[in-house]
Amino acid sequence: MSAQIYRYADGRIANSLAIAYALGGFAGGLAMLFASNWLINIAGTLLLGHAMIIAAYLIHEFAHGTIFAKPKHNEWAGEVASWLCGSCYAGFQDLRKKHMRHHVDRADVITFDTKQFLNSCPGWFRKLVLAAEWAYVPAVELIMHYYVILLPFITSNEKHRANRGKVAVTLLIRAVLFGLMAAVSLKAVVLYFVAWSIMLTVLRFTDAYQHTYDAFAVLEDGGKIPDDKQRDRAYEQMNTFSNVVSVRWPVLDLLLLNFAYHNAHHEKPVAPWYRLPALHQQLYGDAYNQVLPMHLLFKSFHQHRLRRVIDDNYGVVEPAGAHRADGFYGAVGVSFLTAV
Repeated sequence: MSAQIYRYADGRIANSLAIAYALGGFAGGLAMLFASNWLINIAGTLLLGHAMIIAAYLIHEFAHGTIFAKPKHNEWAGEVASWLCGSCYAGFQDLRKKHMRHHVDRADVITFDTKQFLNSCPGWFRKLVLAAEWAYVPAVELIMHYYVILLPFITSNEKHRANRGKVAVTLLIRAVLFGLMAAVSLKAVVLYFVAWSIMLTVLRFTDAYQHTYDAFAVLEDGGKIPDDKQRDRAYEQMNTFSNVVSVRWPVLDLLLLNFAYHNAHHEKPVAPWYRLPALHQQLYGDAYNQVLPMHLLFKSFHQHRLRRVIDDNYGVVEPAGAHRADGFYGAVGVSFLTAV
Protein backbone atom coordinates (compact mmCIF):
# COMPACT_ATOMS: atom_id res chain seq x y z
CA MET A 1 0.00 0.00 0.00
CA SER A 2 2.84 2.40 0.82
CA ALA A 3 4.24 2.04 -2.69
CA GLN A 4 0.87 3.23 -4.03
CA ILE A 5 1.00 6.34 -1.89
CA TYR A 6 4.65 7.27 -2.24
CA ARG A 7 6.44 7.45 -5.56
CA TYR A 8 9.36 5.41 -4.25
CA ALA A 9 8.84 2.45 -1.94
CA ASP A 10 12.02 3.25 0.03
CA GLY A 11 10.61 6.68 0.90
CA ARG A 12 7.82 5.50 3.18
CA ILE A 13 9.58 6.13 6.49
CA ALA A 14 11.72 9.14 5.48
CA ASN A 15 8.86 11.03 3.81
CA SER A 16 6.39 10.20 6.57
CA LEU A 17 8.80 11.51 9.21
CA ALA A 18 9.54 14.69 7.26
CA ILE A 19 5.87 15.47 6.67
CA ALA A 20 4.98 14.65 10.27
CA TYR A 21 7.77 16.90 11.53
CA ALA A 22 6.66 19.81 9.34
CA LEU A 23 3.04 19.53 10.46
CA GLY A 24 3.74 18.63 14.09
CA GLY A 25 6.56 21.14 14.46
CA PHE A 26 4.38 23.90 13.06
CA ALA A 27 1.49 23.09 15.40
CA GLY A 28 3.70 22.48 18.43
CA GLY A 29 5.93 25.49 17.83
CA LEU A 30 2.91 27.74 17.32
CA ALA A 31 1.33 26.54 20.57
CA MET A 32 4.56 27.24 22.45
CA LEU A 33 4.45 30.90 21.40
CA PHE A 34 1.47 31.44 23.73
CA ALA A 35 3.25 30.15 26.83
CA SER A 36 4.08 32.57 29.63
CA ASN A 37 7.62 31.17 29.98
CA TRP A 38 10.15 32.91 27.72
CA LEU A 39 12.32 29.81 27.43
CA ILE A 40 9.35 27.95 26.01
CA ASN A 41 8.65 30.91 23.71
CA ILE A 42 12.23 30.84 22.37
CA ALA A 43 12.14 27.09 21.87
CA GLY A 44 8.77 27.38 20.15
CA THR A 45 10.04 30.13 17.82
CA LEU A 46 13.00 28.01 16.77
CA LEU A 47 10.84 24.90 16.35
CA LEU A 48 8.27 26.82 14.31
CA GLY A 49 10.94 28.40 12.13
CA HIS A 50 12.58 25.04 11.45
CA ALA A 51 9.26 23.35 10.73
CA MET A 52 8.63 26.07 8.12
CA ILE A 53 12.08 25.42 6.63
CA ILE A 54 11.31 21.71 6.26
CA ALA A 55 7.88 22.54 4.82
CA ALA A 56 9.56 24.85 2.29
CA TYR A 57 11.97 22.16 1.15
CA LEU A 58 9.08 19.71 0.96
CA ILE A 59 7.44 22.15 -1.47
CA HIS A 60 10.57 21.76 -3.59
CA GLU A 61 10.19 17.98 -3.43
CA PHE A 62 6.50 18.14 -4.28
CA ALA A 63 7.36 20.37 -7.26
CA HIS A 64 9.70 17.69 -8.58
CA GLY A 65 7.15 14.97 -7.85
CA THR A 66 9.52 12.95 -5.68
CA ILE A 67 7.19 12.35 -2.72
CA PHE A 68 3.82 10.98 -3.83
CA ALA A 69 3.06 8.60 -6.67
CA LYS A 70 0.21 10.70 -8.06
CA PRO A 71 0.92 14.25 -9.32
CA LYS A 72 -2.36 15.45 -7.85
CA HIS A 73 -1.29 14.36 -4.38
CA ASN A 74 1.99 16.26 -4.75
CA GLU A 75 -0.01 19.32 -5.77
CA TRP A 76 -2.39 19.05 -2.80
CA ALA A 77 0.49 18.56 -0.37
CA GLY A 78 2.33 21.47 -1.98
CA GLU A 79 -0.67 23.73 -1.40
CA VAL A 80 -0.82 22.72 2.28
CA ALA A 81 2.92 23.26 2.75
CA SER A 82 2.58 26.66 1.06
CA TRP A 83 0.10 27.68 3.76
CA LEU A 84 2.58 26.63 6.43
CA CYS A 85 5.29 28.79 4.80
CA GLY A 86 3.12 31.81 4.06
CA SER A 87 3.65 31.41 0.31
CA CYS A 88 0.01 30.53 -0.30
CA TYR A 89 -0.96 33.59 -2.34
CA ALA A 90 0.39 32.05 -5.53
CA GLY A 91 -0.83 28.65 -6.64
CA PHE A 92 1.44 25.65 -6.25
CA GLN A 93 1.52 25.10 -10.00
CA ASP A 94 2.79 28.66 -10.50
CA LEU A 95 5.61 27.99 -8.02
CA ARG A 96 6.37 24.71 -9.77
CA LYS A 97 6.45 26.19 -13.27
CA LYS A 98 8.83 28.94 -12.20
CA HIS A 99 11.18 26.45 -10.59
CA MET A 100 11.09 24.10 -13.57
CA ARG A 101 12.27 26.92 -15.82
CA HIS A 102 15.32 27.21 -13.57
CA HIS A 103 16.16 23.60 -14.41
CA VAL A 104 15.19 23.59 -18.07
CA ASP A 105 16.82 26.91 -19.01
CA ARG A 106 19.79 26.47 -16.67
CA ALA A 107 19.41 30.09 -15.60
CA ASP A 108 17.80 32.19 -12.90
CA VAL A 109 14.60 33.17 -14.72
CA ILE A 110 12.51 35.81 -12.96
CA THR A 111 9.53 37.94 -13.91
CA PHE A 112 10.16 40.62 -11.29
CA ASP A 113 13.62 42.17 -11.42
CA THR A 114 14.20 43.45 -7.88
CA LYS A 115 17.45 45.19 -8.85
CA GLN A 116 15.79 47.14 -11.63
CA PHE A 117 12.87 47.87 -9.31
CA LEU A 118 15.17 49.31 -6.62
CA ASN A 119 17.09 51.39 -9.15
CA SER A 120 13.82 52.93 -10.37
CA CYS A 121 12.45 53.59 -6.88
CA PRO A 122 12.72 56.91 -5.04
CA GLY A 123 16.06 57.28 -3.30
CA TRP A 124 14.56 57.22 0.18
CA PHE A 125 12.91 53.85 -0.46
CA ARG A 126 16.08 52.33 -1.91
CA LYS A 127 18.04 53.57 1.13
CA LEU A 128 15.41 52.07 3.43
CA VAL A 129 15.72 48.67 1.74
CA LEU A 130 19.51 48.78 1.89
CA ALA A 131 19.40 49.80 5.55
CA ALA A 132 17.12 46.84 6.29
CA GLU A 133 19.40 44.47 4.38
CA TRP A 134 22.42 45.88 6.25
CA ALA A 135 20.59 44.93 9.46
CA TYR A 136 20.00 41.41 8.07
CA VAL A 137 16.29 41.99 7.49
CA PRO A 138 15.38 40.02 4.32
CA ALA A 139 13.83 43.08 2.67
CA VAL A 140 14.17 41.87 -0.93
CA GLU A 141 12.36 38.61 -0.16
CA LEU A 142 9.65 40.57 1.66
CA ILE A 143 9.22 42.80 -1.39
CA MET A 144 8.87 39.74 -3.60
CA HIS A 145 6.27 38.16 -1.32
CA TYR A 146 4.24 41.35 -1.20
CA TYR A 147 4.57 41.73 -4.98
CA VAL A 148 2.94 38.32 -5.43
CA ILE A 149 0.00 39.62 -3.38
CA LEU A 150 -0.24 42.91 -5.26
CA LEU A 151 0.36 41.60 -8.79
CA PRO A 152 -3.22 40.49 -9.59
CA PHE A 153 -4.50 43.95 -8.65
CA ILE A 154 -1.95 46.10 -10.51
CA THR A 155 -1.50 44.23 -13.79
CA SER A 156 -3.49 44.14 -17.01
CA ASN A 157 -2.45 40.54 -17.64
CA GLU A 158 -5.57 38.37 -17.59
CA LYS A 159 -3.75 35.33 -16.23
CA HIS A 160 -2.65 37.22 -13.12
CA ARG A 161 -5.92 39.14 -12.81
CA ALA A 162 -7.72 35.79 -12.62
CA ASN A 163 -5.96 35.21 -9.28
CA ARG A 164 -7.64 38.20 -7.63
CA GLY A 165 -10.29 36.06 -5.95
CA LYS A 166 -7.78 33.54 -4.61
CA VAL A 167 -5.50 36.26 -3.24
CA ALA A 168 -8.41 38.17 -1.67
CA VAL A 169 -9.78 35.07 0.05
CA THR A 170 -6.31 34.06 1.24
CA LEU A 171 -5.72 37.55 2.63
CA LEU A 172 -9.06 37.47 4.43
CA ILE A 173 -8.45 34.05 5.98
CA ARG A 174 -4.94 34.94 7.13
CA ALA A 175 -6.10 38.33 8.46
CA VAL A 176 -8.81 36.63 10.52
CA LEU A 177 -6.38 34.02 11.84
CA PHE A 178 -3.76 36.61 12.78
CA GLY A 179 -6.48 38.79 14.29
CA LEU A 180 -7.64 35.93 16.51
CA MET A 181 -4.03 35.17 17.39
CA ALA A 182 -3.37 38.81 18.33
CA ALA A 183 -6.53 38.90 20.44
CA VAL A 184 -5.06 36.11 22.55
CA SER A 185 -1.41 37.19 22.51
CA LEU A 186 0.35 39.98 20.62
CA LYS A 187 3.61 38.41 21.73
CA ALA A 188 2.73 35.24 19.85
CA VAL A 189 2.14 37.22 16.64
CA VAL A 190 5.51 38.96 16.94
CA LEU A 191 7.28 35.66 17.61
CA TYR A 192 5.50 34.06 14.64
CA PHE A 193 6.97 36.69 12.34
CA VAL A 194 10.38 36.17 13.94
CA ALA A 195 10.07 32.46 13.11
CA TRP A 196 8.96 33.26 9.55
CA SER A 197 11.92 35.63 9.16
CA ILE A 198 14.26 32.88 10.33
CA MET A 199 12.86 30.66 7.58
CA LEU A 200 13.33 33.39 4.94
CA THR A 201 16.90 34.08 6.09
CA VAL A 202 17.94 30.41 6.07
CA LEU A 203 16.40 29.85 2.65
CA ARG A 204 17.93 32.98 1.15
CA PHE A 205 21.38 32.08 2.52
CA THR A 206 21.16 28.61 1.01
CA ASP A 207 19.75 29.87 -2.31
CA ALA A 208 22.38 32.61 -2.58
CA TYR A 209 25.32 30.27 -3.03
CA GLN A 210 24.06 27.42 -5.16
CA HIS A 211 24.58 28.93 -8.61
CA THR A 212 26.58 31.39 -10.65
CA TYR A 213 23.97 31.23 -13.39
CA ASP A 214 23.04 34.17 -15.56
CA ALA A 215 19.87 35.88 -14.36
CA PHE A 216 17.19 36.98 -16.81
CA ALA A 217 14.04 38.98 -16.25
CA VAL A 218 11.28 37.79 -18.60
CA LEU A 219 7.79 39.20 -18.54
CA GLU A 220 5.81 35.98 -18.87
CA ASP A 221 6.15 32.20 -18.55
CA GLY A 222 6.92 31.73 -22.22
CA GLY A 223 9.52 34.48 -22.41
CA LYS A 224 12.77 33.39 -24.02
CA ILE A 225 16.24 33.87 -22.60
CA PRO A 226 19.15 34.93 -24.86
CA ASP A 227 20.80 32.16 -26.83
CA ASP A 228 24.22 33.68 -26.24
CA LYS A 229 26.07 30.66 -24.86
CA GLN A 230 25.88 26.91 -24.62
CA ARG A 231 23.99 26.15 -21.46
CA ASP A 232 24.54 22.40 -21.46
CA ARG A 233 24.97 19.93 -18.61
CA ALA A 234 28.65 20.79 -18.26
CA TYR A 235 27.73 24.47 -17.87
CA GLU A 236 25.07 23.48 -15.35
CA GLN A 237 27.48 21.53 -13.17
CA MET A 238 30.27 24.11 -13.31
CA ASN A 239 27.86 26.86 -12.30
CA THR A 240 26.21 24.85 -9.53
CA PHE A 241 27.59 24.44 -6.00
CA SER A 242 26.80 22.10 -3.15
CA ASN A 243 26.90 24.38 -0.11
CA VAL A 244 26.61 21.58 2.40
CA VAL A 245 26.09 22.27 6.08
CA SER A 246 28.99 20.01 6.99
CA VAL A 247 31.37 17.74 5.08
CA ARG A 248 32.48 16.02 8.27
CA TRP A 249 28.98 15.37 9.62
CA PRO A 250 26.63 14.88 6.63
CA VAL A 251 23.75 14.12 8.98
CA LEU A 252 23.54 17.86 9.71
CA ASP A 253 22.29 18.40 6.17
CA LEU A 254 19.04 16.79 7.23
CA LEU A 255 18.35 20.16 8.89
CA LEU A 256 17.78 21.44 5.32
CA LEU A 257 16.32 18.20 3.97
CA ASN A 258 19.58 17.62 2.04
CA PHE A 259 18.78 20.56 -0.25
CA ALA A 260 22.43 21.64 -0.21
CA TYR A 261 23.49 18.58 -2.24
CA HIS A 262 22.64 20.72 -5.21
CA ASN A 263 24.94 19.28 -7.85
CA ALA A 264 23.47 15.83 -7.30
CA HIS A 265 19.97 17.31 -7.40
CA HIS A 266 20.64 19.04 -10.73
CA GLU A 267 22.24 15.93 -12.17
CA LYS A 268 19.17 13.88 -11.26
CA PRO A 269 16.20 16.14 -10.35
CA VAL A 270 13.84 13.21 -9.73
CA ALA A 271 16.09 11.76 -7.01
CA PRO A 272 14.29 12.20 -3.65
CA TRP A 273 15.90 14.20 -0.87
CA TYR A 274 16.86 11.20 1.27
CA ARG A 275 18.94 9.67 -1.57
CA LEU A 276 20.97 12.79 -2.36
CA PRO A 277 23.96 12.22 0.00
CA ALA A 278 24.55 8.73 -1.43
CA LEU A 279 24.00 10.00 -4.97
CA HIS A 280 26.49 12.81 -4.39
CA GLN A 281 29.05 10.32 -3.13
CA GLN A 282 28.42 8.02 -6.08
CA LEU A 283 28.73 10.80 -8.66
CA TYR A 284 31.50 12.96 -7.22
CA GLY A 285 33.25 11.25 -4.32
CA ASP A 286 35.00 13.15 -1.53
CA ALA A 287 37.02 15.72 -3.46
CA TYR A 288 34.52 17.50 -5.72
CA ASN A 289 35.54 21.10 -6.35
CA GLN A 290 31.93 22.29 -6.51
CA VAL A 291 31.43 21.56 -2.80
CA LEU A 292 31.38 24.77 -0.76
CA PRO A 293 30.87 24.00 2.94
CA MET A 294 28.75 26.67 4.58
CA HIS A 295 31.50 27.80 6.91
CA LEU A 296 33.32 29.20 3.85
CA LEU A 297 30.28 31.33 2.97
CA PHE A 298 29.49 33.18 6.20
CA LYS A 299 32.13 35.85 5.55
CA SER A 300 30.81 36.51 2.06
CA PHE A 301 27.21 36.57 3.26
CA HIS A 302 28.17 39.26 5.76
CA GLN A 303 30.54 41.36 3.64
CA HIS A 304 28.46 41.39 0.46
CA ARG A 305 24.99 41.68 1.95
CA LEU A 306 24.41 45.03 0.20
CA ARG A 307 26.36 44.34 -2.98
CA ARG A 308 24.29 41.25 -3.84
CA VAL A 309 21.14 43.37 -3.63
CA ILE A 310 22.24 45.85 -6.31
CA ASP A 311 24.96 44.08 -8.33
CA ASP A 312 23.99 41.96 -11.35
CA ASN A 313 27.22 39.99 -10.97
CA TYR A 314 27.12 36.99 -8.62
CA GLY A 315 30.89 37.13 -8.13
CA VAL A 316 33.43 34.35 -8.60
CA VAL A 317 34.57 31.23 -6.79
CA GLU A 318 38.30 30.53 -6.78
CA PRO A 319 39.51 27.00 -7.62
CA ALA A 320 40.94 26.30 -4.15
CA GLY A 321 41.84 27.72 -0.79
CA ALA A 322 40.19 28.53 2.52
CA HIS A 323 39.10 31.92 1.16
CA ARG A 324 37.99 30.77 -2.29
CA ALA A 325 34.39 31.86 -1.70
CA ASP A 326 35.23 35.36 -0.40
CA GLY A 327 34.50 36.87 -3.83
CA PHE A 328 31.25 34.95 -4.26
CA TYR A 329 28.67 37.70 -3.73
CA GLY A 330 25.72 35.37 -4.21
CA ALA A 331 22.23 35.75 -5.61
CA VAL A 332 19.21 37.45 -4.11
CA GLY A 333 15.51 37.20 -4.91
CA VAL A 334 15.65 33.73 -6.47
CA SER A 335 13.48 31.92 -3.91
CA PHE A 336 11.33 29.05 -5.14
CA LEU A 337 8.65 30.22 -2.68
CA THR A 338 7.67 33.12 -4.93
CA ALA A 339 6.09 32.72 -8.35
CA VAL A 340 7.85 35.79 -9.83
